[in-house]
Amino acid sequence: MVKTVTFTPEAEEDTYQGYAWYESRRIGLGREFITAVDACLQSISRSPKLYQAIYKDYRRAVVRRFPFSIIYEETDSTVTVYAIFDSRQNPDKWQERLQ
Repeated sequence: MVKTVTFTPEAEEDTYQGYAWYESRRIGLGREFITAVDACLQSISRSPKLYQAIYKDYRRAVVRRFPFSIIYEETDSTVTVYAIFDSRQNPDKWQERLQ
């Protein structure tokens, strides 16, 4: 069963910041970033248990081609995304969101 994906405001902001950063490096690269994130989110919505549990019920999926991870939690009918995390940053940033 495909699950609905919802985002926290922080995860939405992470996505926008990643898009803006890549787009500022090269026109169109931001769009490629969004496409890669979307592909990862589709995979999560189809098979949320496929990805590694990293803390309690929270899981991490790695975005292809870009150094980003998607931190999420699955419930009966939805997947809630808490962070679209730049792996080059301090991991405490996303961990604080789960407390």
